[in-house]
Amino acid sequence: MKESLLFLSHRIPYPPNKGDKIRSYHILKHLSQRYRIFLGTFVDDAEDWQYLEGLEQYVEEHFCLPLSPRWSQVKGVTALALREPISNPYYFDRKLQRWVEQVIERENPEKLFLYSSSMAQYVMDPKYQNRRRVIDFVDVDSDKWRQYAEKKSGVMKWVYQREHRYLLEFERKAAAQFNASLFVSDHEAELFKQMAPESQEKIGAVSNGVDLDYFSDTSQLENPYPNENPVLVFTGAMDYWANVDAVQWFCDEVFPQIKRIAGSAEFYIVGINPSNQVIELGKRDGVTVTGRVEDIRPYLHFANVAVAPLQIARGIQNKVLEAMANSTAVVATSAAMEGISIPADLQVLIQDKPDQFSNKVVKLLSTNESKLVGERCRKVVEEHYSWDACLQQLDSILDG
Repeated sequence: MKESLLFLSHRIPYPPNKGDKIRSYHILKHLSQRYRIFLGTFVDDAEDWQYLEGLEQYVEEHFCLPLSPRWSQVKGVTALALREPISNPYYFDRKLQRWVEQVIERENPEKLFLYSSSMAQYVMDPKYQNRRRVIDFVDVDSDKWRQYAEKKSGVMKWVYQREHRYLLEFERKAAAQFNASLFVSDHEAELFKQMAPESQEKIGAVSNGVDLDYFSDTSQLENPYPNENPVLVFTGAMDYWANVDAVQWFCDEVFPQIKRIAGSAEFYIVGINPSNQVIELGKRDGVTVTGRVEDIRPYLHFANVAVAPLQIARGIQNKVLEAMANSTAVVATSAAMEGISIPADLQVLIQDKPDQFSNKVVKLLSTNESKLVGERCRKVVEEHYSWDACLQQLDSILDG
């Protein structure tokens, strides 16, 4: 009989249709081969309730709670009066705490796997110290808030600085208590080692991968673009501030330069929950905002170039790996490519200045180079970023 494992995630890890869910889904799928998984999680998108049946193939039992962003924000504000990060009360629910305690008492799992820093609070009681606790921070979230603060002013700058300070304090506390702390890349792990030197021997990295078979299956895809104009595409959840900031920068600083040379070029912003700021971008000449789509593969497969113009990024960007797996040429900022190792001949795809970014895109559009570059990108992910290869070390980490 399989060993029991408690798996807590701040967002339902199914379906794998956005950044953090892609990683949590593949980890869940991988671990389900060895463990009877008891999953506690939140559902913050009403669309995801329909997928519970699909989730059941990977878990012995699940406890899914609705997460109301508005009510959670109210709970988060209570942290301002306390010495704790806003993220913790945002993701705390007494019902989930009781379920965790009941599962541990009933099933006696020796291993507890926490996905994201905010889930650590459920198992930090000293009574759990004899169980093997592994936390996947994914990114150094506290440093993300520091970066956000640099772009803000007034009250919001103070709020983000405070969140950086108190979240880092909590991350260090969790890392000190738990048996292993994981991050999505060596760069993120090294950064956290510097921030939490007392735990550096227990800090490591498990890279993101990409589903190579899924992104190879293009035979049945239909072209979603209505004409033969050259297409640039950006994919991602469009209510996520870093993505919104990225497409705003691209539309303001880069796309106008591309249009001056390649006048028929079009830019598609593909992803769920576009914010009002993103919707406004869709009113510009040549810019289309799709909102939620059933399948991003045709948007990648039939695009000429995928762009990843992120100004703030943490860890490894799935959007970049997915485009590369789809044999699509990618032009990205250094922030978006952080944590992804590419050979010297593809380093020219990394551009941070608007004029250099636009020049590289135009060159790919005006020559046959984009097809060759796309094939090279695919080869890179085949060699280094399959999920099976990336997750093998997770088993040994859980085994201790």
